[in-house]
Amino acid sequence: MELHQFRHSAFCEKVRLMLAFKGLEVTLVEVVPGVGQLELFRLSGQRQVPVLVEGGDVVADSTAIALYLEERHPTPPLLPSDPLSRARVLLLEDWADSALAAGCRQALLQAAAADPVLRTALLPEAAPAPLRTLVSALPSGLLSPATETLRDLFRPAQASQLRRTLDQLAVLVAAQPYLEGGALSLADLAVAAQLTLLQFPATAGAPLAGRGVAGLADHPGLAPLFSWRDRILAEAGRG
Repeated sequence: MELHQFRHSAFCEKVRLMLAFKGLEVTLVEVVPGVGQLELFRLSGQRQVPVLVEGGDVVADSTAIALYLEERHPTPPLLPSDPLSRARVLLLEDWADSALAAGCRQALLQAAAADPVLRTALLPEAAPAPLRTLVSALPSGLLSPATETLRDLFRPAQASQLRRTLDQLAVLVAAQPYLEGGALSLADLAVAAQLTLLQFPATAGAPLAGRGVAGLADHPGLAPLFSWRDRILAEAGRG
């Protein structure tokens, strides 16, 4: 089994969590942007990660991979057998992959524009050393056009909406150990994976571990939410 991925993609993290939870061994294949994506297109017919390969099966998209794994490797399950509970899990997963993902991604991009350590660490592992040095040395002021563009994408209203969402999530996870039912599900993994973009967990390694979006990653009120995230990662086998 191979997972073609970008290391710091939340959707790839979601798949890594699923594989770890099911106890499946996988070879991670880091896709090099550009050339690597052309190779990925020849393999899967599209350029986006994650892509899972098992034998003759090639499955793209994290939700499609989840459904594939549930069919081929059903234990332990990530989807409840009860139809209503299953529907709620899939709705929560879809929300995490769309609305929550958009807010987290935009917040991280804005933070990276102002943080040279963060933006350098987010470069692909295959990025040459001279490029890393150049990106790290760029003054934040030099990135002001990019920063302005990101502000257009991540307006104050959107930032406030993301914060409200995180506050509501914090209330939920304080009241119950899992987002749906009495066991870990795909909904928990989908949400936890997106939260790794706001505050990178220990599994991200140096220098990313503990870094993230200022005002969110370090906000005392959100500490219980990130603690819940870390518990979910540990329970899935990625802690």
